[in-house]
Amino acid sequence: MDAECFKQRFLPFHAKLFHVARALVGNEADAEDLLQEAYYKLWKQRDELADIRNAEAFCVTLVKNLCLDFLRSPRANRHEEAIEEAFSLSTNDIPDNELERKERMKQVKRLIEHLPENQRQVLRLRSLDDCSMEEIEHITGLNAGNIRVLLSRARKTLREQLQNIERRFL
Repeated sequence: MDAECFKQRFLPFHAKLFHVARALVGNEADAEDLLQEAYYKLWKQRDELADIRNAEAFCVTLVKNLCLDFLRSPRANRHEEAIEEAFSLSTNDIPDNELERKERMKQVKRLIEHLPENQRQVLRLRSLDDCSMEEIEHITGLNAGNIRVLLSRARKTLREQLQNIERRFL
């Protein structure tokens, strides 16, 4: 496969692939890096890709797997800013309340990191990246029912663990 044929076959999916990568990793810089890695892998295997019937699905799966590998790696950005924003309270808090809010945010971040990976992923996609159910289905390969169950379990677990922490300090 020559360069022109490669571009015609794989570049039309760029916007979709970028959206998938950004939704999974949470920022544009890492998403672009992962897309470049995906294109590099595709280019290296270009002669073997001629038999692929659904190039779009193949590319989405490749990007999804690269993103999941990245998220498991120590270099992954764990959405600190997005989590902070998603759970932030009023900006005119008094200093004591601000300190409490920051401590609560640290607790929430720790609790989220201890959720099972599938729950953490759908929670991040839905709550932090504001993805629709259809987008989450496409990104994760799960059906809407499974996604709702995972979201419900993740939220319930977080709620219960936060309540347990608060009870210990009262």
